[in-house]
Amino acid sequence: MLVSVTGFGSVWRQRQEGEARKSGRFEHAAYYNTTGIIVKGGARQRPQICGYARFDAIGGFDPNHPSNMIGRVFECAEPSVWMGYNKLLFRRLVAGDVRAEHFLVVANSELNGQFAVGSEGWKSADTWLLSFSEGGGNQELMLLMGAQSWIESDLGRFVLRPPELRLRSARLILSARE
Repeated sequence: MLVSVTGFGSVWRQRQEGEARKSGRFEHAAYYNTTGIIVKGGARQRPQICGYARFDAIGGFDPNHPSNMIGRVFECAEPSVWMGYNKLLFRRLVAGDVRAEHFLVVANSELNGQFAVGSEGWKSADTWLLSFSEGGGNQELMLLMGAQSWIESDLGRFVLRPPELRLRSARLILSARE
């Protein structure tokens, strides 16, 4: 499965195995990204739905410059549930101009309004909720979406639209209420 990253959640964790190379990076480091909200000035996980995206340094992920990964396409394992956690493994960065099949999308209440997560009809059937944090009226969601998939908040329906000429990017667009 080919997935393009459109954004990251607020919380990062890392696990390192093996010895550091000369570059200072661990050869078998894994980086976990999930949702969070701001609590007392810092991003904290307040999971309602537990899950994470895992990136391995050996697969081309650069933890020192995560913003450089935005719009990049990764080969991923199929999404799964393990020990009660939703997970999506980003295996390796794909070189060249390839069309993404899905997109890792992050939405939050500050930009996208309040979501009624779990209620009927709040997301399209082909949208998978990877992680969801909520607290103090704030929400952050991490989703795996296809082009034209949608999520709905109190502001309306947000549809994921890739630009015509760009193969690896997409963004949530608020569609007009009917």
